[in-house]
Amino acid sequence: MINISDIKGLSQLATDSVSGVTNLIANMHKTIDRSSGLFGSTTTGSLGAITDIVYQSIHSVNGIVHNSIDSIITQLEPLIDDHQYFPEREIVLSALNGVVGDYLVEQKNPLALEMTLKYKGKPLNLDSEAIDKQFDHFTGKLIILVHGLCMNEQQWLYKDHNHGHQLSKDLGYTPVFLNYNSGLHISINGRSFSDLLEQFIRRIPVEDFVILAHSMGGLVTRSAYYYGESMNYKWPRLLKKQFFLGTPHHGAPLEKGGNWINTVLDFFPHASPFACLPKIRSSGITDLRYGYLIDEDWNSNDRFDNVQENKNHLPLPQHVQNYAIAATLGTDQTTVKNSIVGDGLVPVDSALGKHSNSEYCLNFPKSSQWIGYGLNHLDLICNSSVYDRIKLWCMEH
Repeated sequence: MINISDIKGLSQLATDSVSGVTNLIANMHKTIDRSSGLFGSTTTGSLGAITDIVYQSIHSVNGIVHNSIDSIITQLEPLIDDHQYFPEREIVLSALNGVVGDYLVEQKNPLALEMTLKYKGKPLNLDSEAIDKQFDHFTGKLIILVHGLCMNEQQWLYKDHNHGHQLSKDLGYTPVFLNYNSGLHISINGRSFSDLLEQFIRRIPVEDFVILAHSMGGLVTRSAYYYGESMNYKWPRLLKKQFFLGTPHHGAPLEKGGNWINTVLDFFPHASPFACLPKIRSSGITDLRYGYLIDEDWNSNDRFDNVQENKNHLPLPQHVQNYAIAATLGTDQTTVKNSIVGDGLVPVDSALGKHSNSEYCLNFPKSSQWIGYGLNHLDLICNSSVYDRIKLWCMEH
């Protein structure tokens, strides 16, 4: 089931896609028309005048279709319930936002997700003075769980296990889940997360506050801490522990690979129009290339440029207990999979904050590092050994 805002959003996305593909083909024709032939000859360029008319016509028809659909939807809107909740819809929207979430926001598409804090699947009303009344019972022990790329709070329940719910049963923590548009720049999400936490934390009597973050969620958490401190917020001073599960502190090879594809396609004139295809990936994804955390890491370069790592180093907070858990498909410490493949997405060294440049190393204490062997990236959110390690660290003082 989809609602009226979904129909509007999908309509807008569809017509935008037609426009994008039309531009792609038009650029390909112009590139071929203006370039040297196979044997050095050059075409006359007459093709360009004809194709300009054709492609402009396509754009015009596409615009008419979009406006017509929008008009029909507006007439149907009063007849459709736009406030129903479907878990499957949220999963699809989270994946879509992870891939093109920045574009959805830029186009003001209703499919773009807004950041929320959720408890038992429902957004918390942070404007309420008695926000703790929205919990069944609040013990003063709070754990915020932050999901990764293309995910949402539902994916913490994977293979019938949820770290947050289990910690609630075993140690009395109240689990609250962050839901966000993972296609936005990590620094943008980090700043918004920090603002949201500050609003939340000032309304409840917190005694024990920890954050559990998976994958990209760990970068969003570190970014949030940076912006929270810069704003002299209260919540960073209350945070006791933060756990990073498979967080690419120093980047993920797959995003670096995507950037390499852009470089190769741009090099060949006839293939260069297709270079935009790998670029259909969000700011959040490109931030994973090196693990960018703040605006200054990315705002001086085109995010698709093949630049060397030049991010600002943000050390771990000194008064917070920081823990890193990595996973590897390898079954022992010596296998090459650990350093190259890691958990299938994130290498072990990146997850543990290790870097070839000692200035970039995060220096997690040895006792605060743990590696799960024979595990993949998603196993980190459901594996019993991973949970046991988190629970043990939660019990430490």
